[in-house]
Amino acid sequence: MNAPLPGSISHAEHQPAARLREIPYNYTSFSDREIVIRFLGEDIWQVLNALRAERKTGRSARMLFEVLGDLWVVTRNPYLQDDLLENPKRRKALIDALHHRIAAIDARNTNGTANEKVQKLVAAAKLAVEKFAEDFRQTYDLRKKALSKFSKITRKDNIQFDGLARVSHKS
Repeated sequence: MNAPLPGSISHAEHQPAARLREIPYNYTSFSDREIVIRFLGEDIWQVLNALRAERKTGRSARMLFEVLGDLWVVTRNPYLQDDLLENPKRRKALIDALHHRIAAIDARNTNGTANEKVQKLVAAAKLAVEKFAEDFRQTYDLRKKALSKFSKITRKDNIQFDGLARVSHKS
């Protein structure tokens, strides 16, 4: 009933292909917009759209999306979180890599005249990575404190923080 007539050009052929996902590892129902807003805020989503309209380069955008993809996959996966909590060197390497990508975006921006929008984006990304790192420190400290308190009233093998225990008791 809604099929195009033979020989006619459909409306879809005139439209450019929509980008499905730009943030790597995003196999969830969350859109890229929702992920950007979650980590960087609504105002940075607007900044990102304004920068897209300028279309100077996609390299910095890809680096930013890689940072967001790494943040997203770790925050959504309790097994990755556990691995990074148990391996401080691996966690440091990831956080250093995130900072390195953001520094590369900043360096590309400061060549010549600095774009104020990119500076806002870089500042928000740095803050997001710092919060990500701080969450690991807080989680480690909280688990240590909980283990100390709970071990006074139950056996240590009853106290579990691993991904499976956390996921199976999540409502």
